Amino acid sequence: MTIIVIGGGLAGCEAALQLAKRGFKVDLFEMKPIKKSPAHSMDTLCELVCSNSLKSTKPDTAGGLLKLEMDILGCELLKFASDCAVPAGGALAVDRDEFSKAVTKAIENEPNINIVHKIVTDIPNSPCIIATGPLTEDSFAKAIKKRFDSLYFFDAASPIISKDSINMDIVYRANRYEDIGSGDYLNCPMNKEEYEAFYTELINANTVELHGFETARVFESCMPVEVMAKRGRDTLRFGPLRPVGLTDLRTGKRPYAVVQLRQEDVYGNSYNLVGFQTNLKFPEQKRVFSMIPGLENAEFLRYGVMHANTYLNSPKYLDEFFRVKGESNLYFAGQITGVEGYVESIFSGMMAGINMARTLEGKDLNPLPKECITGALCKHVAGGSGSSSYQPMNANFGIIIPLGKRIKDKKERYMEQSKRSVSILKENRGKYF
Repeated sequence: MTIIVIGGGLAGCEAALQLAKRGFKVDLFEMKPIKKSPAHSMDTLCELVCSNSLKSTKPDTAGGLLKLEMDILGCELLKFASDCAVPAGGALAVDRDEFSKAVTKAIENEPNINIVHKIVTDIPNSPCIIATGPLTEDSFAKAIKKRFDSLYFFDAASPIISKDSINMDIVYRANRYEDIGSGDYLNCPMNKEEYEAFYTELINANTVELHGFETARVFESCMPVEVMAKRGRDTLRFGPLRPVGLTDLRTGKRPYAVVQLRQEDVYGNSYNLVGFQTNLKFPEQKRVFSMIPGLENAEFLRYGVMHANTYLNSPKYLDEFFRVKGESNLYFAGQITGVEGYVESIFSGMMAGINMARTLEGKDLNPLPKECITGALCKHVAGGSGSSSYQPMNANFGIIIPLGKRIKDKKERYMEQSKRSVSILKENRGKYF
């Protein structure tokens, strides 16, 4: 039996290698060099199109913990990344050309993998992993959309912050026109001076320059908060920052403007800034949004993003094994599932490959522990994080089940979570191979 993997990026290559080392024959379909997406320039596999950093290796960071867990699970691509590493302090960064060449050579030399350079236009009926990435070729994207009606073509997400970093002496819980202390939203009230200062910095902040192929898609259905603000000084006050039905606890009166926060996960670890889809650079987001009263020490678990990104409404279609619900031999992997980031994409490919192999071998699929960051990512893709609407997500501590005890120091808390995750995964690793 030959398994088809569509897409020669990080997720597709990891999935193919996982299947091959388990003795399965793989046809890896990659459209390069016949056709390249607007973001690609190389002919080789696993091309890193943005940063060359795979983020932190420190165990008290989400990126570091994710790598530790993936190593326990037997990840393949991280080995190549380590071999091609360049100095980057506490992060894993690679020489992108050498990394791409090394992975391509390894796959070319793998007897169980056959690289097929072809543009795929339909979903195969045979066992298949679809890992076509955020810039899926148009004809194949149409085929996916025809079968899965919910397919998004850009990612417009608000920042997410840690609940523990919110100053609850200023911020309070309430819905509009309801009593303070109950309700679904946390409210950050602003007086006129605070709003004016915030507004000035927001409209003058540095933004990410969009690629030409992104502009129309990104802005056609969703406006960045900084663009909305430039339409007029009071536009936000009559939009997402409208203060009606709310009170400023500092004055007992209606505030001049209000930023609302909405719970992002079932555990109440994290909150998103409602209506704050943004194209500001990450340092600017931290600088400007920390001017909001109550968020002066905000810890950003995910920054807001707006970019071209084809992805499924995965909770509707995928289970926590990256498998299409109701179909045993069709999996998705990579950013098309709604994981965000290089390493997260590799992880999804790893799990799709492992789970496809186990399915074909007649073995049970076991969910990864919910205390682990890997398990939390799987849960997010399957819709178990409790988010009000599905948005792409990178690894962060906000999606992991809490420790059950309060540790005020962030680094200490994260290290405890990391130790717990690694310990649990090592104890149970035999269930996932």
